[in-house]
Amino acid sequence: MDLPSAFYVPDGDGLVATALTIGPWDPGLQHAGPPAALLVREAERASGIPGGQTVRLAFDVLGPVPVGPVQVAARVLRPGRRIELVEATLTAGGRAAVRLTAWRMRCGGASSVSPAQRHPVAPEDAGPTEFGVFSEPVAYHRALEWRLASGSLAEPGPAATWTRPRCTLVEGEPMTPLQHLVAMTDAASGISAELDWQRATFANVDLVVALFRPPAGEWLAMDATTTLGPAGVGQCSADLYDAEGRIGRSIASLFVEPR
Repeated sequence: MDLPSAFYVPDGDGLVATALTIGPWDPGLQHAGPPAALLVREAERASGIPGGQTVRLAFDVLGPVPVGPVQVAARVLRPGRRIELVEATLTAGGRAAVRLTAWRMRCGGASSVSPAQRHPVAPEDAGPTEFGVFSEPVAYHRALEWRLASGSLAEPGPAATWTRPRCTLVEGEPMTPLQHLVAMTDAASGISAELDWQRATFANVDLVVALFRPPAGEWLAMDATTTLGPAGVGQCSADLYDAEGRIGRSIASLFVEPR
């Protein structure tokens, strides 16, 4: 299958989304993973701590993001030589659609390091799998190679997957492991869905990723569980891994309603 080489293509002072950003709910709207990764790129470019570590990323989805032109901008809300808070915003059609606040820290020495908690299934031992819920043949699900470590993408319940990129974030630039991690992690509620995609919408309105060390390497994993409340609210949490072991955790709030 002939795929675009990137999620986004530069266009003047903005970018244009390719078909690889298309989400599962509407072919005219982006999956939230690629915009989130684009905001990570912008936040780190605005950082005043060279070589620092991004330790917490909090995304708020303010509205749907059309598949088309987008603009991103960032500013340092709380500057510092050791710790800083950066804000980045993605706009589409003249309105803010996704916002990120990211805490970054200067890397320093540690007196002791906890042993890495490895995922029980290595990427080379996980089986190839694919999402079956996307209406378009070329969409977000084609941007990553998916390998199932546990659970099922076709059945409800917790699941774990390894992924590696099949594309770049912005045409002409390599995708960093942190950008890959965020683009993948927004799909945690998809791999661990508790409801039928054809009968219910369970889109996340936010995503928080907390990391105690930066991701490394081409293969990253998420081990996700979705829990549903009694009144149209859900929550998805995931442990996050690279090939060396666990690196952090994510959590997202889900808005649930019949389709």
